[in-house]
Amino acid sequence: MLKTLLFTTLIIAISIALLAITIIIKKNGRFPNIHVGGNKEMRKRGIKCVQSQDKDARKKNPHAVNETSKK
Repeated sequence: MLKTLLFTTLIIAISIALLAITIIIKKNGRFPNIHVGGNKEMRKRGIKCVQSQDKDARKKNPHAVNETSKK
């Protein structure tokens, strides 16, 4: 059981090191921004992520008409 756990831990550590090698080697290394909002072409076309669309939809419209009647 202990051998299997150590072997699994070793494989995970090697995988993380290989995934992060470009980040470690580059001077200002960062993970790439693969979010929809980080894509320049999507922004040009006005395409936003769901979270941004939801935030925009929840903003209070200053030009909205009050539809509730207060008595």
